[in-house]
Amino acid sequence: MSQEVYVWSAILGLALATFLARSLVLIAGERLRLPDWFESALRYAPACALTAIIAPDLLLTPDGLDLTLTNPRWLAGGVAVAIFAAFDSKIGAIVGGMVVFWLVRAALGG
Repeated sequence: MSQEVYVWSAILGLALATFLARSLVLIAGERLRLPDWFESALRYAPACALTAIIAPDLLLTPDGLDLTLTNPRWLAGGVAVAIFAAFDSKIGAIVGGMVVFWLVRAALGG
């Protein structure tokens, strides 16, 4: 199989899989009923996905896991979480986290 045929087959296959996955709920409509416990668990999916994306960026360095005070990213992330929990302010969390990040990085000479 040539590379061009392989690429087009992959594109069409992924497009079909995406179409089926997204349209199945619309096609099934009311006939597809999820259990209540499953629907309540789906409420936590966005938070879990966001954590899975952000946590490695805050905690991992090229040398591996870094939980020391010389890692400005996880300190700034912790401050941002604390600010958001205390004041429910997204802008405050962003600004506070960035200020801590810059201060710690400047203090460490980075």
